[in-house]
Amino acid sequence: MESGTISQEARKAGFDVVVLATTASTNDVALEQAVSRGADRLWVVAREQTKGRGRHGRQWASPPGNLYASLVLREPCEPPAAPQLGFVAGLALHDAVAGVTGLTAPRLALKWPNDLLMDGGKLSGLILEGHRIGPDMCFAVVIGMGLNVAHKPTDTPYPARCLAEAVGAVDVGEVFRALSSSFADRLAQWERGRGFARTREAWLSRAAGIGGRARVRLPGGELTGTFAGLDAAGRLLLDGPDGRRTIDAGDLYLGLSDTAS
Repeated sequence: MESGTISQEARKAGFDVVVLATTASTNDVALEQAVSRGADRLWVVAREQTKGRGRHGRQWASPPGNLYASLVLREPCEPPAAPQLGFVAGLALHDAVAGVTGLTAPRLALKWPNDLLMDGGKLSGLILEGHRIGPDMCFAVVIGMGLNVAHKPTDTPYPARCLAEAVGAVDVGEVFRALSSSFADRLAQWERGRGFARTREAWLSRAAGIGGRARVRLPGGELTGTFAGLDAAGRLLLDGPDGRRTIDAGDLYLGLSDTAS
């Protein structure tokens, strides 16, 4: 494990980082660091993952050239508010990519619940994992992020994109430094959930598909309608023939096409 570089702003806010050449999963390393030495606000970044994962246990292809980073936070909020960290992280990724590449809307957009899109294809995804750790059962959240910088997967059921397609070569270290800074800013704005109204407003202003037709795949079936935005807690609002539905979790397909994540 070697020292890495984060922004000065992030370090002043109490963040630190370790960088690995190869690991099975940056999420697993971040959790182990929290359990074994009480790490908090620690980034774990790897050049390559051998067992990266996304939502619902899906495998996340992790070859060298892309960004694979996980952040562990101890007691970041009350557990019911933890899903809001997905919006915090999504905004931070959007800020970082926009700042490094100059890409803006409509080419760069956020997709509920946790994707960053470029030109309509998936550029980045993230996963939140909550844990109770230690003898005091401390609540810890690990946020895993994968960003396609130089490469994109070709065997996905949805369109994928990478930054190299749009802007050519991008330095992964520069993207991470920008992400470490933007996450510190967005976490402070969120205020352990007290500032979620501001986070929600910022997320909605960068969201893809609002006002358009959409389909949501749920464990018990599918719902179709118009993507009407988010409620005050960050749940998806879908207007259908039977009225408005509020959805806590699911796979969102914009434009009624099979491009969910």
